[in-house]
Amino acid sequence: MKAVETIFQGLPDFICHFHFLRDIGKDLLLNDYQKITGYLRKHNVRALLRKKAKYLEKKIEKNSSAVADLKKAMETGETMPQSFSISPAVATYTLIHWILSSSCDSHGYGFPFDRPHLELYSKIKKGYCNLVDISKTYSETEPSGNRPFIQVLRLLEKIMQDEKLSAAVKTLEAKAKVFDKLRQALRIALPDGKDGLNDNGDETDIKTIEASVNSFKVWLLADSGRRKIYEKMIGQIDKYWEKLFADPTEVQTSAGKIKLQPQRTNNIMERFFRDEKRKCRRKTGNSVLGRVLKAILADTPLVRNLENEEYRKIILKGCSSLAERFAQIDAKLVQQELFRAQMNQEKLLHGVKNLIKFPDLPEKISSIFLTKAI
Repeated sequence: MKAVETIFQGLPDFICHFHFLRDIGKDLLLNDYQKITGYLRKHNVRALLRKKAKYLEKKIEKNSSAVADLKKAMETGETMPQSFSISPAVATYTLIHWILSSSCDSHGYGFPFDRPHLELYSKIKKGYCNLVDISKTYSETEPSGNRPFIQVLRLLEKIMQDEKLSAAVKTLEAKAKVFDKLRQALRIALPDGKDGLNDNGDETDIKTIEASVNSFKVWLLADSGRRKIYEKMIGQIDKYWEKLFADPTEVQTSAGKIKLQPQRTNNIMERFFRDEKRKCRRKTGNSVLGRVLKAILADTPLVRNLENEEYRKIILKGCSSLAERFAQIDAKLVQQELFRAQMNQEKLLHGVKNLIKFPDLPEKISSIFLTKAI
């Protein structure tokens, strides 16, 4: 900023609202969020839930109508007479993948706007509470069929009993409410927004936005407790105030003087940069890096070792080129490895992907089994 003031004296210089808000959010939330992430990793929750889901999947696959019956019951409130013996396993399997889908609930803004680990904990808590209700009532009438519920309940119970995790969540949720209040005041990257990184903010008049942010700052200062906790946030708002709320710039044109309102973000340049990145990815074939990493064989990264001359000599085994060396490989072995890799890819049972999109899924599952138990 000092360099810009020196080199571009007298020229307007503004702060991108999106990046300003993101930096404030990171300063405010990152420490508590990292604690939550660390505690969840310590419990190894994702791996244990996936392992349980794999076990249940093998039981469910034998009954092709189980998922469809659960879907019908959730839509109509009816029980599942044809496959009721397997339905606890189907319901538990669905609930597990509903919990694991927490990362899909993000809006594409990235942290601190999206907080997937906090959402994961929230879903764990909601699923746990519903499993408690089901296991208490359902075990009295169907004790043998209650096992899937109990097993996942015990797994989630360890997480819910972690007092340090619970305290970190409580602190983060309180701070996140204040941060989201600032998002509302700035009218950009809103909690229900769908534009992700391309969010330009709404078209509210800049003076209205300035007044809204000022009201937010007054609200923070009105309480001594809030003022102490959010002192750094208040300082950042004050520091960049003049560069956030710019008056329209007067420009001389052939048609006379006109006023231009500076853009609230630097999205135009960033979109250009992202487009260039996409073009490069298309040239290399790596358009979606995540899918590539999941699909490739485990040994594929070893190809980078070919840049090492000593390693290359070992691999070639006296051949003059890679093509000559590949010609010596048995094609059947390659086909077997590809087939094995495809079998190891994680896939949901048919129909479950649509089930986990149901609103209030845990409550719907509870209502089905509590009704049956009664």
